[in-house]
Amino acid sequence: MADASAVKRDQVEVVRAWHEAVNRGDADTLVALSDDEIEVGGPRGSARGHAILRDWLDRTGIQLEPRRWFASPSGLVVEQFATWRGPDGAVTDPQLIASSFTVEDGRVMRTIRYGSLKEALTATGLTLTDEVLSAAG
Repeated sequence: MADASAVKRDQVEVVRAWHEAVNRGDADTLVALSDDEIEVGGPRGSARGHAILRDWLDRTGIQLEPRRWFASPSGLVVEQFATWRGPDGAVTDPQLIASSFTVEDGRVMRTIRYGSLKEALTATGLTLTDEVLSAAG
């Protein structure tokens, strides 16, 4: 069985590559890094599948700048500066948000967006002591 630090490192690498694909607008790589039935969620609920993921990427033009990373063997939370296109097509001002990720077998199974780091940590059972990386590190 892999040790906890190796599991955390693997999760971080998958989610780092996932962020890079999002920021390039590279839907094919994003889909390849995601489970066929990936759950994508946020304040308005959640949906599943690659088609949802492709639509989300295309519709929002989202950009995610990871700031801080928190990990356990069962999950990962990333605090991010995010911008995206609203319904009117205008890009939002940068907002500090956090997203949780579940990674299994090298693929993102689930990602949920939260309005704050505190919300994401509470929802996942992680704490500030689970921080593994920061933007400064």
